[in-house]
This record gives sequence, structure tokens and C-alpha cells, in this order.
Amino acid sequence: MIKIAICDDEPIMAQELAGHLADYMKENRITAYSVSSFPNGRALLDAVERFDVIFLDIQMEQPDGMETAKLLRRRGDHSLLVFVTVLKELVFDAFQVEAYDYLLKPLDSARFHQTMDRVLRSLEQRTTEDIVIQRGTGCEVVPLSDIVYCEVLGRKIYLHKRDGTVSDYYDKLEDLERRVDGRFFKCHRSYLVNLDYVRGCQDGQVLLFQGERIPASRLRERELTRALLCHMKERRR
Repeated sequence: MIKIAICDDEPIMAQELAGHLADYMKENRITAYSVSSFPNGRALLDAVERFDVIFLDIQMEQPDGMETAKLLRRRGDHSLLVFVTVLKELVFDAFQVEAYDYLLKPLDSARFHQTMDRVLRSLEQRTTEDIVIQRGTGCEVVPLSDIVYCEVLGRKIYLHKRDGTVSDYYDKLEDLERRVDGRFFKCHRSYLVNLDYVRGCQDGQVLLFQGERIPASRLRERELTRALLCHMKERRR
């Protein structure tokens, strides 16, 4: 079940978005989905349900779309955020809150379908890619999308996850590198970072969206910047 939210203070715009979604789902023969509409950011923030995708209008009464997104991220929500706006210049602020994409009003049907194609691919990737780690006599399945960065200390690897928890197990970083995919970059001899959570690199440190910082080798900073740009381009296809 794909859970989708529409947050827009213009009822007509919300209905139009819902119509585009219905057309797309029908065309792709997708029936396992739900759509919930919210008239403002506060209503969305107060919702108990969590969503896979949120279409969020930027220009609303406070909290506006950007502030709503910041509050969602601050409490650990990692829904795919698709901003909807009439002002193209505002889309650059979207990267501060890990926005997945943006749509300009009035909506273009082809552009909407392109965005939804990418959304579905990302959701499928989130649910199918994981690693299994051995912990004592048991094991744990960890989705790659949940891992912010991996750190090696001594003989143990520590997986720092987006919900703030850490899973540790015995392994070598080189072996872990072979098990993860292209979104992970070795920024330091003791660290692998998930590029989905990186917002920049500065003064020998990787800046993460959660506000954390981890070391980056001086020799790898330029390569990290290049890898991050390529990763962003790939996500926007």
C-alpha cells in the first residue's frame, strides 16, 4: 500500500493533484494506494498516519510548506517530499529539507508522470534493498535506505540509522563496501556515508541533513563533491 498525502490550502489545487494521481495509478494499473488531503501544514503535522509520499505546497499560511517540511524532518520523517509551487526560485531551498522533487503550477501532466515514475522506483528500492547482519546468535535485517553512515571502530562496524539508533556487529569495512550499492561513498578510511543524507562537504567534514558531521579525508573531498553531484543528477532522472 502506497500512502500519499496532499497538503495544499487551495481546494481546487488539491483536487487537481488527486486527479493526476488517480489518472496515473489507473494508467499503471496500481490499486494499492491511498490519498489523504490536508488543508494546511499544521493539519499534516498533527496527523497520526505516516506517508510514503507528500505533495506539499510551499506558499501557505504559517507554517508554510518549507517550515512544515523542516518540522517533519526534525522529528525523523523521511517521506518523499514533492514540493508544489508557482515560484521557481523557491525550489533551491527545497534541498535543505531533502526534497525529492518539485512541480511547478500549473501542473504539467507529462512532468507529473515523470515524477511519479521516479517516486515508484525509489519506493521499490526502499523496500527491496537491505543487508542482513549477524549479531551474536541472531541476525538483523537493515534496509540500506535506513543507514545514514557506517563507522568502523576496532573490529566492529556501527550502522548509524536515520531513526537515531545504532546497530553494531563484527565485520570489516571493506567487506561491507562490497555489500552496499552506489549510494554509499567511502569518505574516510573509517566511514561510509549514504549520499542520500549528505548536504555538503566543508573543512574536512561531511555535513549531514540531521545536523551531524563526520570526517572526510582531505584527499577524498573533491571526489565526494563529484559523487554527490552525480548522485543528485541520477535521482532526478
